[in-house]
Amino acid sequence: MEFNSTCPVPLSQYPHVLMAHGGGGKLMHQLIGKMFLSAFGNPLLDTQHDSTVVEWTGKKLAFTTDSYVVRPIFFPGGDIGSMAVHGTVNDLAMSGARPLYLSSAFILEEGLPMETLWRVVCSMRDAAQHCGVQIITGDTKVVDKGKGDGLFINTAGIGVIEHEQKIAPQNVRPGDGVLVSGDLGRHGMAIMAVREGLAFESQIESDSAPVAGLVMQLLKAGIEIHCLRDLTRGGLASALNEIAEAAGVKIAIEEKSVPVREDVHAACEMLGLDPLHVACEGRFVAFIVAKDVERALQILRGHAVGAASAIIGQVAESSTPLVTLKSAIGANRILDMPSGEQLPRIC
Repeated sequence: MEFNSTCPVPLSQYPHVLMAHGGGGKLMHQLIGKMFLSAFGNPLLDTQHDSTVVEWTGKKLAFTTDSYVVRPIFFPGGDIGSMAVHGTVNDLAMSGARPLYLSSAFILEEGLPMETLWRVVCSMRDAAQHCGVQIITGDTKVVDKGKGDGLFINTAGIGVIEHEQKIAPQNVRPGDGVLVSGDLGRHGMAIMAVREGLAFESQIESDSAPVAGLVMQLLKAGIEIHCLRDLTRGGLASALNEIAEAAGVKIAIEEKSVPVREDVHAACEMLGLDPLHVACEGRFVAFIVAKDVERALQILRGHAVGAASAIIGQVAESSTPLVTLKSAIGANRILDMPSGEQLPRIC
């Protein structure tokens, strides 16, 4: 075997990686493309979707993996354990899969209290039962004190696809309606409120939740779905830019249509953040064929997790992949990816 020792990416240009920050900005997007896709590229990986669809013994399966390094590990509305289950289940749902099985690997820092670990394990158990999945394999490693920040979790998940639709970024078409499944930014702001000691009239709780039920209802109703993407790393802005690039289209959204709670707006303003760049853990964006948009909205709003769903824009033809935002006063601007990760260690 021949080994090419020349690194395709000068890592000095990517401090977010060296500083162990999460990835939702331009730099991480470029790093993934130039290093990981360059090394591992294949037709399945190149779809760059939340989960990969494979055919096995006549069935279509979705497969995904993710890691969770949130700080603090307990936060209003959730914890690292329930979030790990929700995040993995949601990644499978973005391919239209019904989640079935999860793996879970724990990286524990020496000295982690057993009471803390048990609380996380019980939270994962309860979340898995609620989502209708089983954790069927796993691993545990211990690292030296001061080397692991308490607890990290890695998961993988498998789900079954029981329909004929092909749900992927490359399938987005001009004319598609763009919907979000609820209000944005609560997860990131719940984490930051704890970190910064911010106090509001009402506590901001994470939106961490499973969304597979919403997706299954859309599919059961025969809604024609072109793409789904959960709004974790980089929030809505990153998701839309990634999809626009994959499909070669323009995505135009209206700011006044994007649901963001007032307390989240206030927290973002206080910290100098844009809620469209803030991560969620129980929200997704859906690209729906025009004839089904209104019916899809009604279905989403009929579910507790999707009660605040909204139609926020439309897809148009474009010679260059582009995302635009029409402001509340009617001005249009380009909605780009952040250059880096605004909020590290929130998922």
